[in-house]
Amino acid sequence: MDQSLAIEIGRGLAIAGAGLAVGLGCCGSGKGIGIASQAAAGVISEKPDLFGQLLVMLALPGTQGFYGFITAIMIFMRTGLINGAWEASASVSTGVALFFVGLAVGLALFVSAVWQGEASAAGIALVARRKEESGRALLFPAMVETYAVVSLLAGILTIIWLTSIGVA
Repeated sequence: MDQSLAIEIGRGLAIAGAGLAVGLGCCGSGKGIGIASQAAAGVISEKPDLFGQLLVMLALPGTQGFYGFITAIMIFMRTGLINGAWEASASVSTGVALFFVGLAVGLALFVSAVWQGEASAAGIALVARRKEESGRALLFPAMVETYAVVSLLAGILTIIWLTSIGVA
């Protein structure tokens, strides 16, 4: 295969992986926030004073979108694309690997954001009935957040390992 074609393929796959990480993470965050918002809207319509306590549980599913963005930026930085350097290169094998890293991180973020929205909705229902339990209710979505963070960290470490000198 022509060397320039191989670089183009590797770069394209890396960009696609970055896109999947941020796209899936943001889609999941939107869905998760939507789930939590539906629960909160019902509660706030009856008890508007709970808005402040519910706001954090509404926002938590949104973090996965940011984690996907961080993953994409890491891929761009480590392949030299962040500066618009079209001479940046990634071998085909590195591009394939980065594509699957982006896909895996994106899927983990999507699923965890949706489940975090569900956990937030459950916490919101608890706070609606027992206002004093807001601290405990926050633990439900926070536990799901743990796995979104694990996904982000695993993605970052894998990106660094794949793009280290002598590996890429």
